[in-house]
Amino acid sequence: MSTRDLSRADLHTLAAAAGVMVDWVDASDQPRQVSEQSLHAVLTALELPAATATQREDSLRRCKAQAIEPAPLLTVQVAALLPVSVAPDASGRWVDDSGASEQARADAQGQVRAPQRFGYWTLQIGGLTQQVAVAPQRCFSVADACGLPAPRAWGMALQVYSARSIDDGGIGDASGTVEWVRHAALAGADALALSPVHASRPVTSGYSPYSPSDRRFLDPLHAAPVRVLGELALDAINEVPGLRERFDTLHHSALIDWPASAQAKWQLLRHLYTRVAADHADLVAFRSEGGAALEGFARFAAQDFGDGDPQLHVFTQWLAARSWSDAQREAHERGMKIGLIADLAVGFDPNGAEAAAAADTVLRGLVLGAPPDAFNADGQHWGIGAYSPTALRRSGYAPYIALLRAVLRDRGGIRIDHILGLLRLWVVPEGASSNEGAYLAYPLHDLLNLLALESWRHRAIVIGEDLGVVPPGIREELSRRGVMGIDVLMFTRDDNGAFVSPTLWRPDAVATTTTHDLPTLTGWREGRDIDWRRKLELIKPAQASDDVTARSKDLARLDAAVEHAGLSAANDPLLGALRFTATSVSPLALLPVEDALALEEQPNLPGTVEVHPNWRRRLPDPLPHARLSTALQGFAEARRVAAVSEPHP
Repeated sequence: MSTRDLSRADLHTLAAAAGVMVDWVDASDQPRQVSEQSLHAVLTALELPAATATQREDSLRRCKAQAIEPAPLLTVQVAALLPVSVAPDASGRWVDDSGASEQARADAQGQVRAPQRFGYWTLQIGGLTQQVAVAPQRCFSVADACGLPAPRAWGMALQVYSARSIDDGGIGDASGTVEWVRHAALAGADALALSPVHASRPVTSGYSPYSPSDRRFLDPLHAAPVRVLGELALDAINEVPGLRERFDTLHHSALIDWPASAQAKWQLLRHLYTRVAADHADLVAFRSEGGAALEGFARFAAQDFGDGDPQLHVFTQWLAARSWSDAQREAHERGMKIGLIADLAVGFDPNGAEAAAAADTVLRGLVLGAPPDAFNADGQHWGIGAYSPTALRRSGYAPYIALLRAVLRDRGGIRIDHILGLLRLWVVPEGASSNEGAYLAYPLHDLLNLLALESWRHRAIVIGEDLGVVPPGIREELSRRGVMGIDVLMFTRDDNGAFVSPTLWRPDAVATTTTHDLPTLTGWREGRDIDWRRKLELIKPAQASDDVTARSKDLARLDAAVEHAGLSAANDPLLGALRFTATSVSPLALLPVEDALALEEQPNLPGTVEVHPNWRRRLPDPLPHARLSTALQGFAEARRVAAVSEPHP
């Protein structure tokens, strides 16, 4: 073997030890291998230099040492054997986080079995003290929420910023969301899935809910002051000179002007801050409960927004938190079994508050993206940060646990964007092209255990966005752990391109007609996505022509499938498609608001920034109530009929 071959072999050995995947399979099911140059760059960013044989040996030695370091927190499932060994027949105590305890005993081989009750425990036995997260076998489910063995629940999916309500200043908020809670609940829905409402950095130009400053905290731009402060908030809008006029103008715009609306809403928030006493009892309690994490976030935000007053940001977090807890309360009062479903972004702004708060556990010199595929030859460069898998383990997963608790608070469920991030993430060295990245492995077993545990502690369902390329066996493992996937109508085809009957869709996935990154059903039927890509020169004219031809065939296939299922609606193919989706065997079906209203344009067009109005479209004013009523009634009725007609064991 040549010196170069030895060097390459050593490099690959080091990469494997560091969790960097040398070999991977692309979207076309073709094997790919990360270049040596990319491996060097990624390993260097992970502080594992590999330029020389000595460096590779030293870096490999460090990886091996890290792998055998005692873990501050072990995760196991209930009644499972722990990966520890003590003296045979040793006895001790299990102590949970409430102080309650029970006996611990090692078997004849010195192995210890976890308690039957899930929770966070401390094991004290034979001189060993070990923190252990004991997880249930699966996440809290729709069946658990509904109290039914085979539920056929349904709900809606809302882009929060798009909703309209009086005095929203041009950006949808919790008040506008509550209006959709009412629409959905009245029709019998049990859930309303939301776009992310994470805390953002100051809005100076574009905006994306998937590039937050801090996922642990909320965006005050979506707070609903009137729902928390009542008349005080109404009066405040009129007290600030010119604010009423600006609020009215921004409210009626078809597209959100994020900088202008953010400026107006922050002007209101700052004025309200001066009107609410610092010793307001609930605000004081909120500040105390938030502790060091809230104070740290507030200090960062005060500097980031340039106002220098951390207590302002404590106040706005209180306002946002109480707005959303009030919305969830109303959802339950109106009969929703699940209520609001939060959306958890896959990462965060590398220069934002979350990165600053967890500086010791954040990847440095690497950002997230996606590898090349048929739609993006150069891959995707998301420019967002993530946690280091090694540092997460070393921290006892503290940032991850805190994140789950924050996002699940006052929610009935969570949708995790890019659920494969619990297994691997495509990391790209800063300044490099996306195709120069590599997959970095994450501790799926531990992360799923903690997710299941927090899911039950909050009684919240879990949805994992699993679209795209998924390694073999992963969907099965997610299903086993109670993480529902997502089945999207336009992707549920057989090998010949025909649409599969919804009775054959996955029984462990959420059914939906579309997502925020895909065309609406109306837009898909009219080819709006093709029009946009042709207009923006994302595809060539010849490709656009081929896509139009293919789309025509797809429409015929869908209409045929709907007719075969006996769900066609006279002169209303959209309604037929909604009914078709609603008959899925999924425990939960979600109807996006855009499809309920038969809107043409999609919320986001991936691969674009300023040339398409991403995250800016507001819902029509006034709403087409007749269309909405028809869609909700049709979806709900098809869901009920499917539940009744389905044979049960």
